[in-house]
Amino acid sequence: MKATMSYLDTGSGFPVLLGHSYLFDKSMWSPQIEALAKQFRVIAPDLWGHGESPALPASTTSLVDLAADHLALMDALQIEEFAVVGLSVGGMWSAELAAAVPQRVKALMLFDTFIGDETSEARERYFGMLNAIDTAGVIPPAMLDYIVGQFYSQHAAPADVQQLTAYLSSLTAEQLRGSIVPLGKQIFGRPDRLSVLDSIRCPTQVATGELDLPRPPVEGRLMAEKLGCDFTLIPNAAHISNRENPGEVLRLIEDFLSRHL
Repeated sequence: MKATMSYLDTGSGFPVLLGHSYLFDKSMWSPQIEALAKQFRVIAPDLWGHGESPALPASTTSLVDLAADHLALMDALQIEEFAVVGLSVGGMWSAELAAAVPQRVKALMLFDTFIGDETSEARERYFGMLNAIDTAGVIPPAMLDYIVGQFYSQHAAPADVQQLTAYLSSLTAEQLRGSIVPLGKQIFGRPDRLSVLDSIRCPTQVATGELDLPRPPVEGRLMAEKLGCDFTLIPNAAHISNRENPGEVLRLIEDFLSRHL
């Protein structure tokens, strides 16, 4: 039997499933969870090998599998219909999930994400970094600074930057080699899945931090165009937009969900 992801289940109302970024955990959403839980039942899982979740299962080899793993969690909680709000890789598997079970996903928000493939240059860079981490069993200091700089801009709270740096520094060789590296290769080696957007039937919104480096606004705009939905540029925010501009992201989520649920 497959292991179960660790998750937070709080609040009451229509269920909302939250998907966090790679190299974060469910606490990424802490600026929004308390307010959302006043109106909704909030389910916030940890990705495999992140936070309190067990290691990446051998059977999870793609973003399609990752979407199925989150659906299995909702099945285990006996939740039939729900909304999904995903950021970064959380948005990637969220889009797969909304396309796979359109009768169950009733609303979808995609933050700082893109389900097209990486450029060959970006894929080569990411795989080079992942292979270096796999060999060393640690994230080298110079690479650590680069990674944190990809997630956060000068608008980030110093405590958030320190927390991410400490978390990445604390990852063991076993965690890195067993979950972080293989999951990274699934994310950055993904095929172009933009055609999946054609199968999404629920109300959808796309938003991207104006300073996002790994997932620039042009990608979010492209997905919104394909979905025929609204695109929002989030000011004063980079990749982890919900922490750099938490109030604006909460406003977007509450407004969207209140209109469509």
